[in-house]
Amino acid sequence: MIILGVDPGYAITGFGVVEHDGQRFKTLDFGTIETPAGMPFPERLLAIDQGIDSLIRTYQPGCVAVEELFFYRNTTTAMGTAQARGVAVVAAARVRLPVHEYTPMQVKLAVTGYGHAEKTQVQEMVRILLNLKEIPKPDDAADALAVAICHAHTGNLDSTRAVGGYQKRPSKRQWR
Repeated sequence: MIILGVDPGYAITGFGVVEHDGQRFKTLDFGTIETPAGMPFPERLLAIDQGIDSLIRTYQPGCVAVEELFFYRNTTTAMGTAQARGVAVVAAARVRLPVHEYTPMQVKLAVTGYGHAEKTQVQEMVRILLNLKEIPKPDDAADALAVAICHAHTGNLDSTRAVGGYQKRPSKRQWR
């Protein structure tokens, strides 16, 4: 299965495309979609949409794995990142691709075996798991590859997902 991993951001959105056969990974592509600071915000979101759409058309992934928002002290950054994330989700939904969300802790746990791993530990494991000579750069691309690896390791265990469906990974906390 081909998985498109996305690390959303309105200035820099990381992407990583991997193929996983159940045992081995093959890296197909990774990089970033960058939007200049002076560009009007709606145009930035459109550029992200066009970039994700191009990746989907080129690689025809079976699903898209997106990192969930964690915590931002700056609400402006959080809002922009949330909107960029929404654009990535809509780009996948437009072509009926399943979308899977993972928290940073879930990604770290799936990639390193430790949910509180340091960023450098995650990057090194991404390099090892994908059999790359160097740690992928920039960090946003490495993060997107980690999200794709996370889905390959954990998402395939989820038998409730429907084709074209939207799957949010369950939280341990439940509200009553």
